[in-house]
Formats: sequence, structure tokens, C-alpha cells
Amino acid sequence: MTFAESDGGGRSMPSPESAPKSQPRSWAPLLAVCTGYFMVILDVTVINVAVPVIGRELSASLTGIQWITDGYTLVFAGFLLTGGALGDRLGNRRVFCSGVAVFTLSSAACALAPNAPFLVVARLVEGLGAALIVPGSLALLQQAYPAPAARSRAFGLWGSMAGIAASAGPLLGGLLASTVGWRWVFLINLPVGAACLVLTLRHVARSPRHAARRLDWPAQCAVVTAVALLTAALNEAGRRGWSAPAVLAGLGLAGLAAAAFAVRERLARSPALPPSLLRSRTMIGGAVIGLLFNFGFYGMVFTASLEFQHQRGFSALGTGLALFPAVAMTMFASVLSGRLTRLTGDRPLVITGMLVAALGLAGWASSGADPAYAVLVAPMMAAGFGTSFALTGSTATVMGAAPPAYSGAASALFNTTRQVGSATGVALGGSLLATATHYNTGLRTSMAIGALAYLTAAGLAWLCVPAKPKGT
Repeated sequence: MTFAESDGGGRSMPSPESAPKSQPRSWAPLLAVCTGYFMVILDVTVINVAVPVIGRELSASLTGIQWITDGYTLVFAGFLLTGGALGDRLGNRRVFCSGVAVFTLSSAACALAPNAPFLVVARLVEGLGAALIVPGSLALLQQAYPAPAARSRAFGLWGSMAGIAASAGPLLGGLLASTVGWRWVFLINLPVGAACLVLTLRHVARSPRHAARRLDWPAQCAVVTAVALLTAALNEAGRRGWSAPAVLAGLGLAGLAAAAFAVRERLARSPALPPSLLRSRTMIGGAVIGLLFNFGFYGMVFTASLEFQHQRGFSALGTGLALFPAVAMTMFASVLSGRLTRLTGDRPLVITGMLVAALGLAGWASSGADPAYAVLVAPMMAAGFGTSFALTGSTATVMGAAPPAYSGAASALFNTTRQVGSATGVALGGSLLATATHYNTGLRTSMAIGALAYLTAAGLAWLCVPAKPKGT
């Protein structure tokens, strides 16, 4: 039985939100959760192609254009741990649904924005909704599918949504902006968000609440500051270079905020992340693996997008189609790994996936000065396949290392490190392309560093990922 509240005499009382529910017999909970997650990740990339059109129509300054794209990412990454803590305290389904409602309403505000400042504020609120959605998504899947085999398949399909959304975003954004107008980039979230909310309320069981656990606001403020500053500094590094004063100041202040968070966590009566979790080799190793493979995959997608558009003259639609082979492999790999994990355990799948992805990026790095597109298809497919193939096992590793009462916090930690990895991969890729003596040299160097990140993740998986999932 799950208990949530104290009656004042130290005894725990069951929460109304923790009422027992029969286990779902369908994939409706997976559809509900993945719909919300896909919507969140799609919004990170779909705006990139549409933002020049938005800037012209709303007469936005360069700073305004940057905030339209980066404001969402900063709030999203910064408040993930807060969203996870709120989910554990108030119930993950409740916080997830609240996030979907906030995200959907703020998307409507974005679509109706009369000017750039209004749109920037609406995007910030949209990022907050995203931060409430993502931590609860993994916690709800763990709750809905307790059997290890079903849970692994669910985690695999959840993970494939990120790769599909990241690669489909430029294609969809370019298509909408060039046909029905940029406002539809946000309007499409309204029916998707409404469907997600209805599916979740109908098919996802209520989550246990731990209302007696206090939210440590000083620690939450410190981690929001640290992640937001780090993400901002990494974004600026891709544009200004790593030695720019603003970048160095942002990195230094992010380090100070992280140190303040660590000190506060040691002193707090109810820490956001219990010390036992932070000392867990499995938990931290899985989180770092997530950082590394997001670094490799999103760095590849970003630099490949620039290569196809700026060097090869592809349109936004053509670039989306050029990246499609990598997208297609993410779905195939997630389904395959979800089925294999019951037989092999998580460790072999994570190691294999990282080695395949490393081989793909190494193949791109060694493909020559001006390779034909056909030569690059196999490396992109290998990177997409390997990343998604490993994501199932690494997700299960992180979520399995945390007690159910901290599933939201574990999900938030995993997704925060992945966001940092994505931002770092994009920033480093942009810097290498901007500073290299030849564009292709910077591109190949970026791919080589991504391959090294994948190899490092494979080594960590050997040390940190359990050979067999719990319960098998």
C-alpha cells in the first residue's frame, strides 16, 4: 500500500490520488504519455525553421529572435528537477496533466501573439509546462507497466519519440511556415494536448502522493539557476565562442549555483535527491550515459542540418527528408531493444547501441572531404539506431535504481543530464563549424568527438548498467 499524508500523530494515511487501480491491459497509457512527451520535444526543434518568418512578421530584434528559441529551452531544462519533485509530492499524474494544460494553453497564446515580447513570455510559460510533463512521463510509465518486459518496451517507445521529434521538427516547421503560416507551428499543439489530457485522465491510473515531503525551495532555486545558466552559456558558446566573457561568466556562475545546491542538499531535511541516490553508481552512471549519447546524437543532427542546408543547398523540407533515415531507425531500434532486453538484460543492449553509434559517427568523420549524400546515409542510420537501442536500457537502469517514492526525481535527473548533453553537443558543434579553417574539417571533427562520447558511454555501461533488469 502507498501512503501519502500524516494524520498529525506520525501515522501515514492513504491519499485519494493513490486509490488502487487495476493494471492497464492496453497500450493506452503509453499512447497518452508518449503523446505529451513528443509534443514537448517537437517544440524544441520545430521552431528553428519558422523563427526567421516569425521575426519578419513580428518585427523582432535579433535578441528577441534568440529568446523565442532559447527561452523555452532554458525554462524547460531549468525546471525539470522541480517538476520531478512536485510529481513525487503531489502525484505524477496530477502534475503531468497540469503540465499538459499549461503547455496547451501557452501554445494557444504563442499562436495568438501580437508582438515579439508577448511571444517570448508565452514561450517561457510553455517551457514551464514542458518541465512539468517530462519527469512525470517516465514515472507514469513505470507505474503503468510494472512487468519488466512491458516496461522496457514502453521505455523504448518513449525514448524513440525524442529522436523522431528532433528530426521531424525542422521538416514540419518548414512545411507549416511555408504553407499555412508560422502560427500553425503552435496551433497544432492544441488538438494534440487535448487528446493527451483526455487519454491520460481516462487510461492512466492515479499516482501516489507523498504530501508530507517538503519541497526544499532554496535547493530548487539553486538547481534552476545552475541549469539555466549552464544552458544559456552553452547556447552562447555556439554563437560567440568558448572564450567570450559572457560564456565564461555563465559557466562560472553555473558552477557556483551547482555548489550551492550540493551544500543545501547535504543540510536539507528533505532533499530533492537523497544522498543515497547521488552515491549510486547505477543511478549516476545511467544519467551520465544519457548525457553522452544525447551529446553525440543531437550534435550530429545539428551539424548535419547545417551541412545539408548551408553547404549542399537543401531546403528545410529537403533537410528533414535527408535526416529521415536516422529517424526511421530510432523507432525500429526502440521496438527491437524492448523485446530483446528480457533475454539479454540491459547492459549488452546499451553497450551494443553505443558501439554501433560510435561506428556510425566515426564512419562520417573518415568519409572524406566532400562525401556524397549516399555515403552518409549509413552513418546517420547507425547513430540513430545505436542511440535509440541504448536508450531503453539506460532509462530502465536509472528508473530501476530509484525507489518508487522518488521516481519523479529520478526521471528529472535523467532528463536534465540529457538536456545538458544536447545543449553541449549543439554548442560544441556550432563552435567547431565556426572556428575551423574549413567547414568540412569542423564537421568531421564534431563527428569524431561524438564518436568518442559514444565510446565513453559504452565503457560506463560496462561498469554501471546491471546485467539483468530487476524482476527477471
